[in-house]
Amino acid sequence: MADEISAPLASILAAAEQVRVQLKLKAFDAEAVAHLANFIEAQRGKLPDAEREGVMMALGCFLGQCLVQVYRGEWGTGRDGTTGVGLAGKLFFNPFHLVNAQLNEGESASVAAFFASVPARLKTLPAVRKAWIS
Repeated sequence: MADEISAPLASILAAAEQVRVQLKLKAFDAEAVAHLANFIEAQRGKLPDAEREGVMMALGCFLGQCLVQVYRGEWGTGRDGTTGVGLAGKLFFNPFHLVNAQLNEGESASVAAFFASVPARLKTLPAVRKAWIS
């Protein structure tokens, strides 16, 4: 059972490390995410359709690992079955969706701007909803 759980995580970590090495980045940190955002911008409109999914997945692994390392996140599965990173037991982000959004929309959906917004998101965690009418 543990091997079933660790195999996907090992694949994610290996892909993240491969991106780090290929982009010549020192660490999984905010500076690396800024470089990632610039790299994504440079790829916009240039990726062949056959390569887009693989590039999006690899870059998403890298972005997710940056969330894990900088904000003490944890890789997991969301309620909808997607893979992503959970933070503070309350927030869940899909790094693959974030990379795809920047590939589609450009700087208005920058992964670097999202990454920089995480501390504010953590400070304003959503309040627990009441299950009753008061």
